[in-house]
Amino acid sequence: MTPSASALLDWYAHQRRSLPWRALPGQVADPYAVWLSEIMLQQTTVVTVMPYYERFLKRYPTVQDLALAPIQEVLAAWAGLGYYSRARNLHACAQKVVELGGFPSDVEGLRALPGIGAYTARAVAAIAFGRPVVPVDGNVERVTSRLHAVTEPLPGARRKLDMLASLLNDDPAARAAPSDFAQALFDLGAGLCTPRRPSCLMCPWRESCKGHAEGTPELYPVRAPRKVKPERYGVVFLITDAQGAIWLRQRPEKGLLGGMTELPGTTWRDEVFAPVEALQEAPVSAAWKDAGEIQHVFTHFRLHLRVMVARLPKFDALHNQSGFACPPEKLDRQALPTVMKKCLTLAGQARVD
Repeated sequence: MTPSASALLDWYAHQRRSLPWRALPGQVADPYAVWLSEIMLQQTTVVTVMPYYERFLKRYPTVQDLALAPIQEVLAAWAGLGYYSRARNLHACAQKVVELGGFPSDVEGLRALPGIGAYTARAVAAIAFGRPVVPVDGNVERVTSRLHAVTEPLPGARRKLDMLASLLNDDPAARAAPSDFAQALFDLGAGLCTPRRPSCLMCPWRESCKGHAEGTPELYPVRAPRKVKPERYGVVFLITDAQGAIWLRQRPEKGLLGGMTELPGTTWRDEVFAPVEALQEAPVSAAWKDAGEIQHVFTHFRLHLRVMVARLPKFDALHNQSGFACPPEKLDRQALPTVMKKCLTLAGQARVD
């Protein structure tokens, strides 16, 4: 039984979330606002994104402003949101959009832009340009898996769920209001069809839901057992001078945390560094003190970083090292990822957002 798009849209008209990137009822969505929010929301929650989005939009009110900004400035504005390749792709995409004279309005054109995959292309096409496509994020995936009681586990079931979600567009009411329908699906998953304790009695689609009929909607989507994250280890060296400046360096443009600012340190490996071994990789000979260890979880591994601190009268001994001295009052302007902010916080130099 195909659920009623009209019923969902009626529910959405009264229960829609108020989000800073959403157009008000009767208004046309801004493609820049929709695209920016969708990129930020990848792997991140709405609650986390909202203050970042508002600060970002104030700093770069148009796609032209973003395209003209230096990449290091953009990375600094992004710092704390994680998955920093998104920020680099965001900047590259803005430049391409300006070159094209605006955002493409179709899925194919949007997918050709840097950093835009299948989901984001559909979301922007549906919400900003009224294209009748169904963007499938985690919320829509969950709703669809419960509607059909899909027993195949994720991630292997994603292709099937994508196909089943596309069938929701067969309802003429969905095709007549693509922007509202896509956002209604997001809100249904975020507000009622939640991962735990879904509010089925309030759901406009409960009569069509096999998971609800079974009485166990929370069992869906089925997930394959999670693999244990491997542990990796490293050491960073926090060096200050007599004025309190900190010695920093920039990571390579490509790879994890590409282009971000960091404390100098060792490579990250599968074994713990012995104290003497770690100090052999220190950028300068000094009276090093152990400030402790931080932990940070990346997508594919857990990182343990030992923080060693030292104070020098001047940075003269670092003249042959790549890096730069950052005065304390300019530290918050640097593109420091959260893992580095944790190291600075441990040493009493900064706070984590």
